[in-house]
Amino acid sequence: MKNPVAKKVLINGANGKMGQAMIRLIEQCPELGLTVAATRTAGQDITADFDIIIDFSTPQGAEEAFALAKHYQKPFLTGTTNLPESFLTQLKQEKNFPVFFAPNVSLSVYFFTQLAQQAAAMYEGYTLRLHEIHHIHKKDAPSGTAKKIAAALNFPAGQVTYERIGETVGTHEVKFSSPFDEISLTHKALNRDLFAKSALEIAAWLVTCDKGFYTMKDYAKFKLEERKK
Repeated sequence: MKNPVAKKVLINGANGKMGQAMIRLIEQCPELGLTVAATRTAGQDITADFDIIIDFSTPQGAEEAFALAKHYQKPFLTGTTNLPESFLTQLKQEKNFPVFFAPNVSLSVYFFTQLAQQAAAMYEGYTLRLHEIHHIHKKDAPSGTAKKIAAALNFPAGQVTYERIGETVGTHEVKFSSPFDEISLTHKALNRDLFAKSALEIAAWLVTCDKGFYTMKDYAKFKLEERKK
């Protein structure tokens, strides 16, 4: 039996760290069934044929990439953070092709958030704190991931504390404190490949999906069902 033809990926934000990591991993991981059809930076026209757009760029770059996906009716995946609410609404309302958005595309971070939710229910009455650390180049603070965790915990995003230290990839810590004890849950990304590999795995799944809007909840459900087989 012949191997299926690899799906052609357009990497938007190709000059960024995530873009470079994805390009490298596509070459190193043929089992993903993906190949780089083209790369794109802000304002650049694209004529190459592609099957899906993966975007890790800027809010403006994400909107440009989504316009391309809409024009060609191709699946669109973005992990760009700090997107305008009006644009998020467009993504959620798209019904003509598959669209995926998550401020953090790591499955382990998604499960970490669920663990934090369970802990919050167990440690009711404890004081909750949420702290995040990222690299000094990160423009948004607190991070999109921290805001997502805060929302899941009904914790005010304005009370999230943060630091920007060196080249830290990303650390998120949830603490529950009482006068008698303290419980900490921490997720620490050791390198950017955690997110790049996950984004590519989600892309390989997204090209098989029906039209509509998807999130990490949908992908996690797919992965959990797949593990049962």
